[in-house]
Amino acid sequence: MKIMVRETPKGMEVYVPKKDLEELIVEAELPGIWGGWAKLSNGWTFEMPAFEEAPKLPVTVEARRLSVE
Repeated sequence: MKIMVRETPKGMEVYVPKKDLEELIVEAELPGIWGGWAKLSNGWTFEMPAFEEAPKLPVTVEARRLSVE
């Protein structure tokens, strides 16, 4: 699923275009979110792609949704 990750004054946010959904990242497996899972404020969890260097934000990436709570 394609998602856009961007930095906001409240923190990192994910936008899911197909669902018209904007949610803050509230928890992550790894400090930089890349390469582990990231949990959104609505309960969804995404497996984030790994990068050697953190990409410049905003960035659109392919992430796999792990759960729908």
